[in-house]
Amino acid sequence: MAAEAIARGPHALRAAELGRAPSKPLRRDWDRVKDDVMRRAVATKFRARADIRDILLSTADEEIVEDTTTDHYWGRGRTGTGKNMLGRILMRTRNQLRAEVQGSRDRSG
Repeated sequence: MAAEAIARGPHALRAAELGRAPSKPLRRDWDRVKDDVMRRAVATKFRARADIRDILLSTADEEIVEDTTTDHYWGRGRTGTGKNMLGRILMRTRNQLRAEVQGSRDRSG
């Protein structure tokens, strides 16, 4: 199954390559669900990996920009006017993780 191959990929670039393979057609509703899919994937990844969670939290309130010239939707795009949805999702995830860490501290004393 394609999803399993992507999940087992050795790194994010390989997962992206597999996900973009022309032999793997997009879901019919992809444009409607892609943001939610990315939000869930990013949240899962950062909750599972303390090392990258700490890096994300260390960015405080800095703006995060997906610095790619090839993707106008997920990144800044060639002209710098892209939607930067991945950056937005990372910032939202950072805020959620920060709230979870604070809530955990509040409950523990």
